[in-house]
Amino acid sequence: MPKRLEQLKYWLHKEIKLPDFSIEPASGDASFRRYFRVCYDGQSMIAMDAPPDKEDCAPFVGIARAFLKIGLNVPEIAHTNLDQGFLLMTDLGEQLYLQLLDEANVDRLYGDAMGALITLQACGPGDYPLPDYNKTLLHNEMGLFSEWFLGQHLGCNLSDNQSEVLNKGFRLLAESSLSQPRVTVHRDYHSRNLLKTEKHNPGILDFQDAVIGPVTYDLVSLLRDCYISWSREKVEAWASGYHDLAVQSGILLNRDEEQFLRWFDLMGVQRHLKAIGIFSRLNYRDNKSGYMEDIPRTMSYVTDVTARYPELESFHGLLEDLVLS
Repeated sequence: MPKRLEQLKYWLHKEIKLPDFSIEPASGDASFRRYFRVCYDGQSMIAMDAPPDKEDCAPFVGIARAFLKIGLNVPEIAHTNLDQGFLLMTDLGEQLYLQLLDEANVDRLYGDAMGALITLQACGPGDYPLPDYNKTLLHNEMGLFSEWFLGQHLGCNLSDNQSEVLNKGFRLLAESSLSQPRVTVHRDYHSRNLLKTEKHNPGILDFQDAVIGPVTYDLVSLLRDCYISWSREKVEAWASGYHDLAVQSGILLNRDEEQFLRWFDLMGVQRHLKAIGIFSRLNYRDNKSGYMEDIPRTMSYVTDVTARYPELESFHGLLEDLVLS
């Protein structure tokens, strides 16, 4: 890491020719990316360090520029060195939604976030081609739950019958996802990737894994956030309000709100299973244990929803046997 930091400083000084500057960590990432705040001449920028053998900066650059064109408040890329894995971009600030959200401001902040999401879905992806969120990817993500949470964390050895119940649930969740209208999906649209900004709130980060996928994916990421939770009544009211906006904006042609909420619920189960698997992998593979404390909240979303859908009764029972017993 010290070598990478020295290379970054050299790039900023010798190639970008920044005047005297200070540099300090701005944030980490669940991936191998690191961010630094670079201050000079009374202003600040954000430098990204993404080791090229671990991360590819090209999607970040392409998607940032495409999203900026459609009016989203994402960082503007000022300088790139894709060979070394360095970027320099505008600084959107430090006020993460996660640090600010409370009962007094949540309606306003989520309102802004849902407004930006409408723009993304109605106007995106712009001129940057995005991959499809397909059946294989959906199943691979849920496989992380089986491998890293059930297998690595809980040490479960599933019987043939248990595996079939699990896989049947996975198939149902994937089918629900694939039946939804397709839009641009940020894929990590939650309180750790949204910044409160004075203009054009929110600032949007961590969009490099964007895809074309289900209309409810980003909405459930926002409203059933792995890092902060709200009452079911609030969440469903926000989701219903978003449904109405999406109909008015032409994103949804079907006015069936009950169908939309079912999509929303089942999409959340798929996403939360994936997240639990990723949190477990971060702990056991990458020695990043902090995410483990978010598993109980995330699992509560899964068990709450699966308990309410008769077609997931066996799946819910299996989770209760494996996780809650």
